[in-house]
Amino acid sequence: MSETFEQFRARREAGNELVLATKNLGIKRFMSLDKVAYDDGALPRKTKELMGLVGSMVLRCNDCIDYHLDTCVQVGCSKEELEEAFSIATLIGGSIVIPHLRHAYMSLEFLFAEHEKKAK
Repeated sequence: MSETFEQFRARREAGNELVLATKNLGIKRFMSLDKVAYDDGALPRKTKELMGLVGSMVLRCNDCIDYHLDTCVQVGCSKEELEEAFSIATLIGGSIVIPHLRHAYMSLEFLFAEHEKKAK
């Protein structure tokens, strides 16, 4: 990875601060919708995050993959659950998803190691 996960988090946070400082109502509404869409509802948050992860992989957005992986680990997704999501994304998206699959595994390795450190 050319950027560490910590750098990704810092870059995302800085970017979000700029976006959220806008006075544009359309952008504010979209950001709010994006936030509440993943709350528990008829589907639990964990399921929604896995769905977001699959969509991000198929759309080939590594920033989105990292965001959803980070959240998936925080809400308790197991490696097996994440690998099934990876499998579905690869099935839907085809071989063009493979570079993003590699990226996801590298990020996941970091996230699970970080999670283990925090648990100790």
